[in-house]
Amino acid sequence: MSNVRLSELIGKDIVNIQNGGRLGTVADSDLVIQAETGEIQSLILPSKSGFLSFLDHNNFTIPWSCLKKIGSEVIIVDLDESHINYKGFNY
Repeated sequence: MSNVRLSELIGKDIVNIQNGGRLGTVADSDLVIQAETGEIQSLILPSKSGFLSFLDHNNFTIPWSCLKKIGSEVIIVDLDESHINYKGFNY
C-alpha cells in the first residue's frame, strides 16, 4: 500500500468486503503504531454496544494487513468470521 497521511484516513468508513458490513469510521477508531519503525500495525474500533459503550472493553482490532484498498470515501477490509471477536462485534 502506498503512503497515506492520517488526515486522509479520518472520516472514511470501514467496510468489510466479506459481507458489505460497515464496521465504523476512522474518526471513531484508534491506530496502533510500532514505536521503532512508525508503521501502523492495526486499527482499533470501539464497540457501539449501548449507552455506556465508552466503558466497554470489547473493542475490535483490525490488523493493517487486512486492509485491501483505501478509496476516496471508504476503506475496504477483508475479514471473515474466523477473525477474533468478529461474530460478537456490534456494528
